[in-house]
Amino acid sequence: MELKLYDTLTREKRVFRPLDPSNVRMYVCGPTVYDFAHIGNARPVIVFDVLFRLLRHLYGADHVTYVRNITDVDDKINARAAEEYPELPLNEAIRKVTEQTDKQFHEDVAALGCLPPTAEPRATEHIAEMRTLIERLVKSGNAYVAEDNVLFSVPSMPDYGRLSKRPLDEMIAGARVEVAPYKKDPQDFILWKPSKPGEPAWPSPCGIKAPGRPGWHIECSSMAWKYLGETFDIHGGGIDLVFPHHENEIAQSRCAFHTPVMANYWMHNGFLQVEGEKMAKSAGNFVTIHELLCNWPGEVLRFQMLMSHYRQPIDWTSAKSAEIEDELFAWTATLIGTDAEQEGYSRAVRKEMPRPSAEIRDALLDDLNTPEAITVLRANYKLARGGGRKEKSQFLMDCQFLGLLRHNRLWVHLQGVMGRNTRGLPVPHNDVRMLRIAIANNLPDLRQEAEKKLASVGLGAEIAADGNVTLVPVSQAAKDLEKRIDDLITERNAARRAKNFKESDRIRDELKSMGVELDDHKDGTSTLKVAR
Repeated sequence: MELKLYDTLTREKRVFRPLDPSNVRMYVCGPTVYDFAHIGNARPVIVFDVLFRLLRHLYGADHVTYVRNITDVDDKINARAAEEYPELPLNEAIRKVTEQTDKQFHEDVAALGCLPPTAEPRATEHIAEMRTLIERLVKSGNAYVAEDNVLFSVPSMPDYGRLSKRPLDEMIAGARVEVAPYKKDPQDFILWKPSKPGEPAWPSPCGIKAPGRPGWHIECSSMAWKYLGETFDIHGGGIDLVFPHHENEIAQSRCAFHTPVMANYWMHNGFLQVEGEKMAKSAGNFVTIHELLCNWPGEVLRFQMLMSHYRQPIDWTSAKSAEIEDELFAWTATLIGTDAEQEGYSRAVRKEMPRPSAEIRDALLDDLNTPEAITVLRANYKLARGGGRKEKSQFLMDCQFLGLLRHNRLWVHLQGVMGRNTRGLPVPHNDVRMLRIAIANNLPDLRQEAEKKLASVGLGAEIAADGNVTLVPVSQAAKDLEKRIDDLITERNAARRAKNFKESDRIRDELKSMGVELDDHKDGTSTLKVAR
């Protein structure tokens, strides 16, 4: 069975044939880092993560290049920076906003089980490529300079609009984001514009003396060219980007390089609603990924996203999240403590890609049919529950291929908690759940809040290497922690004496992660560093 993908440009499913099977290339529009990503932003990240996994399986991990950009120069960023940090110079405020938002985005998508892309270029680091493309377009007659702006001349491209297939009046309306008298045609769009005082600015192309900054569309054309070449295999993003962003990318890239296409396949995921309504801050249903990760394990959110076909709209409900959490608990109960779980852990340590069953693979080969893949998973779960090692192992590999039931996350779906010497102390299960979610999703503030709540009823939490939680009385927790530190120091001293420096460094790093630093002595021993 061959991989078939729906191409927005041709409006049909097409057999995927890469330009070069040894170098399969995909570009996906990434976030504009001015605010925390909302749950709608998570959809393309998860969709194209699944496609990335499938392409790696089909062509080999070393033969697939996945580029997802970061837009870090934009009017929205400037506005947010001025609003959040009015006391700072704008450029300094912009840096604070983009660094914080970028960091949060990466933490969020990691919690959703997404693999890092091959390259993640930032727009501000590719101004030179943008200037080169703009100057090419002016030289070829596809762009012009007007009042220190550079604009793309839409009439210079006879087949402009093939991707969105919009009537001319709709395209003109869409182009009028900024009405300007210097435009030769209402559809013409900005490639470069002068910067206002205090805004980010770079030397302008085309001999323009005033410093300026790029338009949004030229950024993606330039970064795609830099990392993937003049023409590549797949370009993806949300359906809202078809016009004007992707339409304009095509115009820029094709005219700059005189190619018939920019990408051979254009893929777009559908819209997302929340509780039956379009998400909007004014409707009070605007939900960020980070907010959801404070209430649900990332795998619950990922599973929920995969239940709908990527091209169809999806309605996000908390009731569905609760159902999925219960389902993942049942799956976990079948696997935890089995040979299949240990095999999954070992596979992950060796960084081996899990091999999906033929049924999972075939579902995904049909235009990423994840709802069908979930149906297969549920059937395979029944086989695993009544079967042996082989059935359980294949079920876990199928889950992991889709980014579910990661090797060190099974415990997060457990219901109940182990306790040791708790002497009848009440166990606040909601707080334990909060702690598990905080550890699984890497949320230190939420973890601190959960541990504080547990401490208020006399309970501490031991966190195992795989993240599992055991409750102990607070005093016992302190004693166990102290013993653990002493044991680690003893083990490290032995490793240093044996000149096993790799193990010595590992233990030192583990202690440091616990807030413990050491002074090493010439006699091969170590002691706790004295605070000064």
